Amino acid sequence: MMNIFIYTVIILVLLGSVAAVILYYIAQNFKVYEDPHIDQVTETLPGANCGGCGFAGCRSLAEAIVKSEEATGLYCPVGGDNVMNKVAELLGRTAQTKTPAVAVVRCSGSPEFRPRTSVYDGASSCALIHSMYIGDTGCPYGCLGCGDCVVACHFDAIKMDPVTMLPVVDDALCTACGACVKACPRSIIELRNKAKKDRKIYVSCVNKDKGGIARKYCQVACIGCGKCLKVCEFEAITITDNLAFIDSKQCKLCRKCVEVCPTGAILELNFPPKKTGENMVIQKSISVPTT
Repeated sequence: MMNIFIYTVIILVLLGSVAAVILYYIAQNFKVYEDPHIDQVTETLPGANCGGCGFAGCRSLAEAIVKSEEATGLYCPVGGDNVMNKVAELLGRTAQTKTPAVAVVRCSGSPEFRPRTSVYDGASSCALIHSMYIGDTGCPYGCLGCGDCVVACHFDAIKMDPVTMLPVVDDALCTACGACVKACPRSIIELRNKAKKDRKIYVSCVNKDKGGIARKYCQVACIGCGKCLKVCEFEAITITDNLAFIDSKQCKLCRKCVEVCPTGAILELNFPPKKTGENMVIQKSISVPTT
């Protein structure tokens, strides 16, 4: 009886040893080498895993950056130039730089300017409403107001205004990850280059209907009249399908287009108040030297 027990133990030990040798052989011959820089870059990235870079998460971006020789087009919008400089320094490369951007809501169709024509009594989802009908106003392009963009934002940078029933972006919190852009079924949210002091000038409308129809449904709709195009000296404005668009890369923030827009579709944000005629006269009189 004792001999059987001993033989059993010996056989099990031999089988275990053979299995260990086989597993070691497999591990050595089929192991996948991972560059230690991937972990280092992952730790340098902010860890938001928002997908704004176009990858599933920060580690996926880190792998792409390390494996790419030039890392062209690989950029973390949340970390910005500061984080990308650290990554470049870690890998001994030249940093990829980008102009900071911010999300902008291109719709001013509040109830004041875009009256409700129906009542929707269903699931609160812009994507769902967009797939079924034009919404509770006559405009088939405007914001649906259910806040899909708010849900998509990982940084609490966008809220629904209870009065205007439109999304409002907090520039200080926005990381330009683009999640809200993807979430909006009407494509009214756009990433635009940041300017000094967060100043912005843009056409707050995406309606491509002809002027009369667009204005019928929303008082502040762009009617494609072309007045803004005529006064722009920097070729920053184009008009396509009855809709004006201002390129933030070309725009010099001169505000001439704002002054001539007949419907108020062009917004200017974070600018100081314009000088009135009276103020201009006072300043002019002060600047005249006395004899």
